[in-house]
Amino acid sequence: MPTKRPATFGELRSAGFDILPIREEMRRNLMRKLADGEDLLPGMVGYEDTVIPQLENAILAGQDIILLGERGQGKTRIIRSLTGLLDEWTPVLDGVEIPENPFAPISAQARALLAAQGDDAPIRWLHRSERYGEKLATPDITIADLIGEVDPIRIAEGRYLDDELALSYGLIPRINRGIFAINELPDLAERIQVGLLNVMEERDVQIRGHRVRLALDVFIVATANPEDYTNRGRIITPLKDRYGAQIRTHYPQTIEQEIRVMEQEFSRLDMGEYRVLVPAFIKEILAELTQLARVSPDVSQRSGVSVRASVANYETVLANALRRAIRTGEQDVVPRICDLPFALASMLGKVEFEAFEEGREPRILAKLLDQAISEVFRRRVDLDRLEVVVEAFGEGGSVEVGEAMPSSAYAKVLETTGMADVVAQLVSDGNSAVRASACELVLEGLHLNKLLNKDSVAGQTIYRGH
Repeated sequence: MPTKRPATFGELRSAGFDILPIREEMRRNLMRKLADGEDLLPGMVGYEDTVIPQLENAILAGQDIILLGERGQGKTRIIRSLTGLLDEWTPVLDGVEIPENPFAPISAQARALLAAQGDDAPIRWLHRSERYGEKLATPDITIADLIGEVDPIRIAEGRYLDDELALSYGLIPRINRGIFAINELPDLAERIQVGLLNVMEERDVQIRGHRVRLALDVFIVATANPEDYTNRGRIITPLKDRYGAQIRTHYPQTIEQEIRVMEQEFSRLDMGEYRVLVPAFIKEILAELTQLARVSPDVSQRSGVSVRASVANYETVLANALRRAIRTGEQDVVPRICDLPFALASMLGKVEFEAFEEGREPRILAKLLDQAISEVFRRRVDLDRLEVVVEAFGEGGSVEVGEAMPSSAYAKVLETTGMADVVAQLVSDGNSAVRASACELVLEGLHLNKLLNKDSVAGQTIYRGH
C-alpha cells in the first residue's frame, strides 16, 4: 500500500484506489500465488493432491465452502490460512459500526455519513488479520449473535422500532469485507440456519419483524463432521445447497505423512545441555499406533483419532526420555521401547471408545501399541537373521532391561545375546543411547513374535528363552 495512506474519502477517490468484492480479491490474490508457485496452505501435510486443488477451484469459482472431516484434520487451520488471500490493507469508512467499502456503502449509517461529510468522510485502514471472524456453533446461538438485534438503548434515545439505526449488528455484519467461519455448522438450530441462508442467498435478514436489506460482502466458510452433516434433520437442505463447494478433509494417509506432522507440530522445549536423538523406528511406531487406532473397531471412528494424538504421544515419549537422562546423568535424550507405554496416558484423552466395561480402554490401547511395535519390527528386521540371538536365550540366557537403566548397561546385553550386528544395521549411529533403543526394539519384537518370554515388574523387564 502507499506510504501515505489516503485519510479521507476524497483522497481515496483521487488516488484511484480499487476496492474489489471479497471473492474477487481472494481470487485475484490466489491467481497471483499460483503464477508465482507459492503454497496456498504452507505447513499442511498430505493435502497437496486432494484438499488443496479442490480449495483452489472453489476460490477461483467464488464459491462459499464447507469442510467436512473428523476432528484434528486441520479444518480450522485451513480456514484461518485463507486470510493470506486478502490484501494486506484495505480501506473502510471510519466511524461506522460495520466495515464498509467507501465506494459502495450498504448501511443507513454509512450512507448518512457520506451524505453529511462527502469527500471529508474519514477513512480507516483495516489489516487482513482484522478481517477474519469465527464462531463455534452451539444450540444456544441466537439470531442476535450472528445477525443482530434491536438495541433497547437506542430505542430509549428516541429511535423508532422500524428505524434501521435502532439495530445493533451481530458477528457476520461486523466481519463485512472479510471471512467468517462457522465451526460445527449442523449444531445450529434450524431457525438460525434459515437466518444464515438469507444472509448467503437473499442478502436480507429479519430482526424482530424488521426486514433489513444488507448486501453483505462476506466469504462464508463452515466446518462439520460428515456424519452430522449428512444426517437428515441436522441441517436444512436449502442451506446445504447454498455452499458451492463441499470439500472432504482427511487424516495423513501414510506413515511418512504422520511423522512429518509430528515433527512439525510438537512443542520444542529448551533442553539446555541435553541432546535429543529420536530413532526413526520410534517415530514410525508412534505414527503406526495412531493409524491403527483409526481403523480399530474398538475405537469410535465417528469422532476420529486426531493428529494431535500423534503429537501428544511424541511429546510424552520425549519427556520420559528426558526424565531418564536427568536421573541417570546422561546427556543424550533418546526414547526407547520402554518409554512408549507412557504415551498411552496422553492418548487416552484423545480417542473415544465404543461402549465397554469400565477400565478396558487402557488394555485396548496397549494391544494397539504392541501391534504397532510388531509391524515396525517386521518391516525393519529380518527374523531369519536373529536365529543366533534366539539360540542364545534358548540355552538358558536372559537379560534385564528397564526404563531407569543407563545406556551403558546395554553394552553387556548386546555382547551376551549376539545382537550387535542386528543393532548396527538398525542404527548406524554409534551412540550408546541409540543402540540401547534399538536393542529394546529387537527384544520386544522377538517377544511379540513369540520367540522370547517376557516378565515385567515395576519398570523392569526380563526377557528369557522358552
